[in-house]
Order: sequence, then structure tokens, then C-alpha cells
Amino acid sequence: MTDVPARLTVVTLGARDMGALRTFYRSLGWPELPGGADTWAGFLLGGVLLALFPLDELAAEAGAGGPPGAWSGVTLACNVDSREQVDSAFAAAVAAGATPVADPVDRPWGGRSGYVADPEGNRWEIAWAGTARFDERGALLAFG
Repeated sequence: MTDVPARLTVVTLGARDMGALRTFYRSLGWPELPGGADTWAGFLLGGVLLALFPLDELAAEAGAGGPPGAWSGVTLACNVDSREQVDSAFAAAVAAGATPVADPVDRPWGGRSGYVADPEGNRWEIAWAGTARFDERGALLAFG
């Protein structure tokens, strides 16, 4: 296995109006994960988590400075198997040409993550969450 597993585990949308966005996705019939609130909400969709997070908080966490329009408000995540693996995967991504935008830190929600930008500026979160469970292919089975 490489230091950065070939996984897309989470797509996070920066929400301008969390209540309206949560209502929309629930109206589609998508079951919201337990613990959803106007501070964070998630929907497990066929092995990938769709997460909703307030846009201003996501921008602060993902290091979204730069010229206006340089960041879309969307992040992708690659969840790794251990807290320690966050740092090695982060370093491997940077060595491969990613730009570090937010160094790995322990997060208030109990996990650890850092952010890099690919050559087009897309934000990838390299993360570990103790509640994430994967199948043998690396597909996300549970989150929370």
C-alpha cells in the first residue's frame, strides 16, 4: 500500500445555509447520519460520505486564502487507517507535488487531519476519524 491510499471517502460541501441544505438532501430521501445538526451533517452514499459544513468554518479549516474565486467551497477527503498515517500521507502528497495549505492537527471532533491542494487548487483533506470503517477495497462502510 502507498502512503496515500487510493480512496475518495468524503466530499464536503461548504454550506451557506446549513438548514436549507440539510432539508434539501433529506427531501431527496437520503438518510442523514445520527448527530446531524446545523454545525455538521452527513449522508452515507454508496461508500462515500457527503458532508455538509458551514462554509466560513470550512474555509478557515481548509486554508482557503488567496484571490477571490480561487477556491470553490468543496473539499475532497482521503481517510487513512490511523492517526499517525495522516502525517505520512500528508508528506507523501506534498512530495508528489501537492501544496500544503493546512498542516495536520488534532481536530476538536476527535480526529486528525491536514489539507493539501492539488496542482489545480482542489483541496484534499488527509484525515483520520476513529469512527470510519472500510471494507477490504477501502470503500467507506460507516462513519460515526
